Amino acid sequence: MGARNLLVAVVIIVVVVVEVVVVEVVVVVVVVVVVVVVVVVVVVVVVPHVVVAVVVVLVAAAVVVIVAVVVVVVVIVAVVVVVVVIVAGVVVAVVVVVVVVVVVVVVVAVVVFCGVGGNDDD
Repeated sequence: MGARNLLVAVVIIVVVVVEVVVVEVVVVVVVVVVVVVVVVVVVVVVVPHVVVAVVVVLVAAAVVVIVAVVVVVVVIVAVVVVVVVIVAGVVVAVVVVVVVVVVVVVVVAVVVFCGVGGNDDD
């Protein structure tokens, strides 16, 4: 049982480290996106094309929302991995992670592809 506990500890440490790295990267990406959006909006508003400015802001908002969803998914997957490893073992955890990742990728793909241009009914 000692080896399993050691493995669980290692998995938890790896998950936490990966989670921290991912969150840091996401924070940097969000900051960069916000800065770029502010600069673009200022430039676009100075050249008075309000419609373009609105589109840029909406696209930036969509990007920030997608990034936030990715962060939430990463945290959920990390928690699921830790719980499943502790309860059921490593093999089951790997299967669960693969299933969760596939489901998330499919859902995000459907949302992104179906969401693009979805508000054209005016």
